[in-house]
Amino acid sequence: MIKNNRLIRLLIAGSITLTAAGLAHATEESAQDLDQGARIKARQAEIAAEAARAKKAEKGYWVAPRAYGTTRESEPPKFTKPINQTWLKDYTDIDWLDIGADYRFRYENRENDFRRSINVRDEPFLLRSRVYLAVRNKFDPFRFTMEIEDARRNHSHFTRDNRDVDLAEPIQFYGELFFKDGLGQDDLGNDRPISIKAGRMAFEQLDRRLIARNEWRNTTNTFQGVRATFGQHKNDWELDLFALQPIVRFTEQLNQRDKGQWFYGAVFDWRKWSDVVTLSPSYFYLKQNGDEVKYNSSGTRVNNANDREIHTAGLRGYGLIGKTGLDYDISYYRQWGEDGASDHKAYSHITEFGYTADLAWKPRFSINYGVASGDKSSSTGTMERFDRLFGFARPWSSNDYIQMENVNATKIRAEFSPFTGVNIDTGYSWYKLDSATDRWGASSISRDRLGRYGRDLGEEYDIRVRFPLHKHVAANIGYAYFKGGEYVKGNIGDRKDTSNFFYVELTVSAF
Repeated sequence: MIKNNRLIRLLIAGSITLTAAGLAHATEESAQDLDQGARIKARQAEIAAEAARAKKAEKGYWVAPRAYGTTRESEPPKFTKPINQTWLKDYTDIDWLDIGADYRFRYENRENDFRRSINVRDEPFLLRSRVYLAVRNKFDPFRFTMEIEDARRNHSHFTRDNRDVDLAEPIQFYGELFFKDGLGQDDLGNDRPISIKAGRMAFEQLDRRLIARNEWRNTTNTFQGVRATFGQHKNDWELDLFALQPIVRFTEQLNQRDKGQWFYGAVFDWRKWSDVVTLSPSYFYLKQNGDEVKYNSSGTRVNNANDREIHTAGLRGYGLIGKTGLDYDISYYRQWGEDGASDHKAYSHITEFGYTADLAWKPRFSINYGVASGDKSSSTGTMERFDRLFGFARPWSSNDYIQMENVNATKIRAEFSPFTGVNIDTGYSWYKLDSATDRWGASSISRDRLGRYGRDLGEEYDIRVRFPLHKHVAANIGYAYFKGGEYVKGNIGDRKDTSNFFYVELTVSAF
């Protein structure tokens, strides 16, 4: 019996020992499982962070402005592609050549166009062809770009002008020194390149109101000189410097540089805070030697042009307000200098607020208020009319009735995309002259120096629909209605105070 009890005790002790060892082993395995789970979660977090950094680096600091009509033409233009990404890849695999070709046809129906001196229905055909060729990467740092444009107008009642006609001219023809990482990299790992260009070039800056290619117009603003760019859109900062002479366009002879004008500029983009704001301070200096000026911007011969020195300094800030769908775009410019015997003092400011709803058709609603000063009185000895430099008028008026001078404009707009690739925008605008005694610059109406008819210029309604017909064909259909205010009614005599503008545009891209 004693032996049996001893055996039982030994069995119980062994069982307890085995159980304890099993529990210890299980505890150890559990700890290992927990540690393994923690490591997996940590690695998953690292992978997510790496993906977020890669996504951020791909986009960089660039935030596109949403304000209406302010999206700049890309460099190179949108109709170009690397040749190995076109249908020509079946014939070549070279990766150092960019090519492009497009053709645009626009039919316009303008009834009582206030840019003209008579009331007539004009139905012109506007034709524009462009060819682009650029060599990059192959011989870096040396690069080369050429873009040729042919612009024509047919079936019109009016004499051809350089707004619509410029026959087979190079609008870009320059050599470039390009250093891909000339300034190293930013903190997202994106290269900071240095680009130095010399020759003929066409480009856009800021919100396009002071420097633009004028993509809507049939002909293009072009310059000749030197341009240096430090950084790129992806970087937290970018600096653009240039010293250029404008190219005077002619309808029936080769274009030539304006030897009497030099246009200098510096634009700095600070994007470090782009989640909140992109800041763009700028400075431009336009110097004109009147004795050297032979033609005005319309290509018309002139004599005794003024000596001019116009300084323009400004600041633009735009951005998105978190994830609220709200956006803003605010700019202010001050001008000073000399215009002939007069001092030059002028200003402009533009503010736009918008809201984009979180819906599939991406509706955006906006309100915009813009001012460009006018000349208050010729007796002061000071020219107060804002000089629009080399900008374009399209954001101000779909009729092309408003330039960035002597205007107060209030605009409300709606933009939306009901189907993939289909974009619709519409808006209503109220216009006043900033000064009743200064001119309505875009019109044929003479300046009312006495200000007898006030500042009420008129109202405009417009609508535009853009959609693809084919992967290489796009359509643009629009209509704009203008109703003149008291200023127009008082200055036109028996002429109607309303106008209608309808157009159909087709663009065909080769690639």
